Order: sequence, then C-alpha cells, then structure tokens
Amino acid sequence: FLRHNDHELRASKLIAEWPVRENVPDPDPIGVVHFEGADPVFALAEHAKEIHIFRPEPATDEFQRLIEESSGVPASTVAAVPLVSGEITTGVLGFVKYGDRQWHPDELNALKAIASLFAQVQARVEAEERLRYLAEHDDLTGLHNRRALLAHLDARLAAGQPGPVSALYFDLDRLKAVNDYLGHTVGDWFIRVLAERLREGAGPDDLIARLGGDEFVVVPSGPVDADAALELANRLRSRLQQQVCVDGEMLTRTASIGVAQGTPGRDTTSDLLRRADQAVLTAKSAGGNQITVFTDDMSLEAEFRNDIELHLQSVIQDEALLLHFLPEVDMRTGEILATEALVRWHHPTRGLLAPDTFIGVAESVNLAGELGRWVMRTACGEFAKWRAEGIGLDAVLRINVSPVQLVTDGFVASVADIIDEFGLDGSSVCLEITESVVVQDIKTTRITLEGLNEVGVQVAIDDFGTGYSVLSHLKTLPVDTLKIDKGFVQDLGNSPGDLAIVRAIIALAEAFGLQLVAEGVETEAAALTLLRHGCHRAQGFLLSRPIPSNEMRELLARGRIPMRFSATP
Repeated sequence: FLRHNDHELRASKLIAEWPVRENVPDPDPIGVVHFEGADPVFALAEHAKEIHIFRPEPATDEFQRLIEESSGVPASTVAAVPLVSGEITTGVLGFVKYGDRQWHPDELNALKAIASLFAQVQARVEAEERLRYLAEHDDLTGLHNRRALLAHLDARLAAGQPGPVSALYFDLDRLKAVNDYLGHTVGDWFIRVLAERLREGAGPDDLIARLGGDEFVVVPSGPVDADAALELANRLRSRLQQQVCVDGEMLTRTASIGVAQGTPGRDTTSDLLRRADQAVLTAKSAGGNQITVFTDDMSLEAEFRNDIELHLQSVIQDEALLLHFLPEVDMRTGEILATEALVRWHHPTRGLLAPDTFIGVAESVNLAGELGRWVMRTACGEFAKWRAEGIGLDAVLRINVSPVQLVTDGFVASVADIIDEFGLDGSSVCLEITESVVVQDIKTTRITLEGLNEVGVQVAIDDFGTGYSVLSHLKTLPVDTLKIDKGFVQDLGNSPGDLAIVRAIIALAEAFGLQLVAEGVETEAAALTLLRHGCHRAQGFLLSRPIPSNEMRELLARGRIPMRFSATP
C-alpha cells in the first residue's frame, strides 16, 4: 500500500493498494487515519526515517484488527518503508505478508530504493503542482491571477459553451489613503480581508481573480443574465463596505464595480474584459461607490477617446489643426471689440471636431502644453497679419489657456517670446483662464498672473460665476476682464435666479473696475436683459458663430456686425 502524510491535517491518507481489497466498507476505516492515538504502524509513519517491521499480535494490534475486519485476512507481517523528502516524511510504502516472515537485508535495501524512487516522484509532482499553483494564483490573496482568469474566460467563451458569460470588475475606491496613512503592510492585510469577503460572498464555483493592486474580477460559474449579475454585484459590494478593524482603526472602503457580458462564440476574452473595464471607469468618473452595467454607448465613447488619444500627437505635428474665431461684439452698436481663437481638428473620418472633444484627452496624456503653444503661435501669427494689413487695430485677441500651461515653468517667458516674435503689443492679447483654475494653486497662479501683467498681456477669468471661488482673491489678482458663464446667460429673460446671479456679477465688475463679457448669448431676450442691466459686451450664436480665419479677417475689416434686434429697453 502507498499512503500520504497530510501534516496540516496530521493524518495518513491511503493513496493506492495492490491488490485492491474486496468488500471494503464505506467509509473505509483505513482510508484516512489520524496520527494522534493511532496504531503504531500509523503513528510511527508521521516522522519515521527508517524501515519498521511489525509482527503484530492479532488480539492486541489495532491495525491488524482493522485489516481483518475490512478484508477477513489472518494476522500479517508488515514492512513500513518511509518516504522521505529532505527532513519531511511525506508518506509510507507498506508491504504486507499474511502470516509471519523474515525480511532479508537485501530485500530491505530493495524496499528502501523503491521508497526513495517514490519519494522523488512525489516531491517532483508536488513541486510541479506548487509551480502550477503559483503560476495561476496571486501571492498576496491566494485568489486566481490574471493568467488563470484569461484561461478561464477563453474556455467559457469558446463556441458552443453556454452563455451569457458575465464579468464583474471591482476597483476599490481610495485605497491609497490606507497605504499612505497606515503603511503598505496594513494595506496588504486589508486587501486580503476584502479578498476573503469576495470569496465568502461569491458562489462556491465562481472564479475570483486579483488583477493586481486593488482590482478584482468575479466570473459567475454559470450563465447569468444582467439582472442576476447586478444582484451579485450589489451583494458583494455590501460585503466589501463592512468595517474592517486594523490596528485599532475601523476602516471602510467602497468599491466601483463594472458589469459586462459576453456571448460564447462571438465575443473574446479581450472584448469582455474591455467592456467591464469601461464600465468600472464610468463608475469611477461618477464619483465611485457605483455599479455600472456596460452599454453600447460606453463602447462608442471609449472608441472615440482612444481614436483621439492615438492620433492627437501626430495631428499637432502634421499641422492638421486649424483655428476658428468667435467675435466679441458691443451689442449697442455691433462693433467688433475682440475675437476669441478656438482650435478645431479636421478629423479625416469624424469631420470637424470642437475643442471640448479633445482638449480633455490632451490634458490627460500631457499634450495640453504642446497644443496650447500651437494655438497661441498660430492665433498670434494670424492676428499679426491682420494688423499688418491695418485690420483689427482696435480689437483684442483672446486665447484660452489650459490649467497645465498656467502652472508650467517658463510659461510667462514663452508668452513673451511669441508676442515678440510676431511684433504684437501685449495689451492687444488677452489670455483666458477658468475660474476653477485660479484657486487650484492660488500661489502659483498669482505668480504667473503677475508675470503676465509685466509682459503687458491682459487676463480674463472665463466661466465666471460657476462657484464664486475666486471672490476673495479678485481684488489682489492682476485681472482685466470677467466673462459670465454661459450657463447663467442662455436662459436670461425667463430665469429670475440666473438674472440675480448676473446682476451680482455686473455689480462686482463695476466695483473692481473690470471689463465684463457675457458668453453664450443665443436669444434676443438674453441680449436685451444684459443690455438693460448694463452689460453690453457679449459673444454667442445670436451674434455670430465661430468662423474660419478668412471670414474673421473680413468681419474685422468691416468692423461691425448688424444687430438684428432692438437695443432699446
């Protein structure tokens, strides 16, 4: 017989026997035998290093009694040969002779050689199983790893397999705070606790994988529809939100969860995981602690964003960008007071793209500075050509500045160089920054604005009124213009609340001696309301849409836009 020592269980397990006993009771009394209090044959097998020969007395030997009860054979002689691997006794190879016999030294040596071979094979099998386990499991949590997840999903999504196959993608929210405050050792322990909670909450055959960091994927064992997957996601999220006590600290983290489904034979593992990842990113962007089910719209948005990200760098280098200009008008007379440069991308398949479709991507991939420099140089170059022709001499060129540009070292010097390059008067150029940017880093912003003031360029605060967060700094910042956010302008004439805010901004601009421009004027009611309350500078579709460079030149040459509404209160 061949038996294996389970040292964690402290028991001997029957692996095989020759010949196989007949009429074995269930359960087999010698199938699993615990070492503690066991017959000497088993007790010695736990740590034995040498052969033991047993010639038991049937009336007193427990092992012999079990043999006789299970097989009906008479008293026997047993040679127990330990299987030793290093310092560990991993099992025993036993030879049973019914009746008594003497074992010769050469026989015992042969048994030792056989046992040694078994031990080597067993050690190799265990090493291979350990390597296989490590190759498919996460060291920290014991969960499956990415490799095992991919192999599992490949099998589940093969043609002919039952579907749909669901994937739940978990991304813990703000785990960095735990690592920063309590250290990575505590953070690792915290992750192990959460992994165990996923294990407890999921089904016994569900696959749970840790992708790394604080990201996990749960794949239900069988086909489940979207509602069932969503129910499982809610159940697991509730478990993860339960408090965890770590070094006396009661910690709670939430999780963002993306749910997606794949169809066997049609979708690949990559398709399914990409959808789940897109869903969890949507949940994250919504503030976290959300469960989001993947939709086709998410796929289109992700495809669009990836297209933008992959091609934006080459677009800047290949000069595939262009500028449109939005006139700023005195609504009392139609006179053009300024023009705002707006970047456009003439995409080969998607047409003309507005800046809000790719500026955010540019910022996320560190291209905002390069894109901003292109806009500034191109806009100043166009403006300088117009002025050289005697056109737009009294107008101001407005250029939007991204948050990244504003805090970049050398930004002020770059602006000064561009203005000098095209021979422009600094006062004819106005850089626009959003209100939220001003207070993100007020110290750096103040230094930058003071530097721009020394260069002579004007500064406008764009989208003003969205938070009033800059009010406490307004009196000390070198700012020339406030631009009322279009959200407060578009419904003027119908919204008393918007009117109250606009009137307050108008009064604020007058108190600080600042110019005031209204954005997003699209209706006559809004225009007349602004005029009635003392704001006459504006831009918006009622006055003009953004137009190409050549049309802006012609407009500046004419000097004004005919007003199609009465400016009389």
